[in-house]
Amino acid sequence: MSRTSGDPRARKEFRYLLLIGIALVAISAIAYAGSILVFHTARDTLYYLWIDLAFIPLEVLIVGVIVDRLIARRAKGAIAQKLNMVIGAFFSELGTPLLSRLLPAMRGAAEVREQLHLKASWKKEDFSRAFQFARAFSGEVDLGPVDLYDLRTYMLVKRDFILRLLENPNLIEHDRFTDLLWAVMHVVDELEARPVLTDLVASDEAHLQMDVRRAFCALMAEWILYVEHLKLNYPYLFSLVVRMHPFQEAPAATVDA
Repeated sequence: MSRTSGDPRARKEFRYLLLIGIALVAISAIAYAGSILVFHTARDTLYYLWIDLAFIPLEVLIVGVIVDRLIARRAKGAIAQKLNMVIGAFFSELGTPLLSRLLPAMRGAAEVREQLHLKASWKKEDFSRAFQFARAFSGEVDLGPVDLYDLRTYMLVKRDFILRLLENPNLIEHDRFTDLLWAVMHVVDELEARPVLTDLVASDEAHLQMDVRRAFCALMAEWILYVEHLKLNYPYLFSLVVRMHPFQEAPAATVDA
């Protein structure tokens, strides 16, 4: 069964396009017939008709392929620019502070700081190495050093912000960032669902640890890609991130001589 057979709107649209197509072909036929009757140049008319038909594949190539590709690439670039603005707002408002709050829960925090200690001298291979580390990170999580009540309060305040980001249509083009938002949102829901966050049973604590690790790994990976984008396109923003990122001992906005 075709897709249009069960959809009244699709059937109506198909009939509308079919009628337009028939009408356009009929107009062309009438125009060519009129040319033959008025100018009595059937041979010339058929010759130019043949030339027009021969040029159709080239028109399809130029308009349907090359021009369409250029327009699509430009539109994709505009969407990517808007999406990077959304990602930047996320890390400024929530992402970077959340990395700082969750880092003490990572038993491999020292290794994380070493691998993600961003420096102004980083090159493409440094970002690639850090991204692969973030994607593969599987260190154990210890929620003991984290005040879960404070974390819950902080994240509940940011819930509406996360939901507004999820409503952004540009996120359709970025599955990875959407997955990050859902991972963070899930941590919010898990914390909110528990009235008591101390003395958790082992299985429940293990479940929370898994949720926190998932969100933390996604945050790290997306943060690396974001700061690489800043270095390539916005060096003044990158400079501030280098001074303020959470993977160093004493973040400070002060520019040292």
